[in-house]
Amino acid sequence: MNRYTLASIWLVITVILDQITKIWMSNVMDVWTGKQVIPGFFNLVHVLNKGAAWGFLDNENIDWQRPLFIIITFVALGFIAYMLKSTDEADTWMITGLALIAGGAIGNLIDRVRLGVVIDFLDFYIGDYHWPAFNVADCALTIGAGCIILSMLLNRKSKVNKNA
Repeated sequence: MNRYTLASIWLVITVILDQITKIWMSNVMDVWTGKQVIPGFFNLVHVLNKGAAWGFLDNENIDWQRPLFIIITFVALGFIAYMLKSTDEADTWMITGLALIAGGAIGNLIDRVRLGVVIDFLDFYIGDYHWPAFNVADCALTIGAGCIILSMLLNRKSKVNKNA
């Protein structure tokens, strides 16, 4: 399978899962409400994030976040396309990571363009310590970054072994 086919599969799966889960959340729970799933650990919540990761710049008093994050997303997607083109066909970890990051970025971009905010709904916590709510797109971004790091470590180890 070539790099573009593999990347397209991961990207499409990511965007579809992200959008289906956000639509589902919007249909089953009112905004700013939540439901305890695993006491002391996990809730489903329906929150709207005008900012970026972990609520960065999530402020009603500023209006430039939306165009800024849309522009940043397109720049990032261009960089990802460049990286994908220059990635070795055999480096499936890098290809998968780039595709997951692109899929996550597109999933959140769809929300920003359509709604002006991103829907978040996964709320993990221990006691009073909550991780900021997130979504499937955010999971894909994180897993994608992990895949890229793994690729870099494996390729580094491979180069060291070749030079030895």
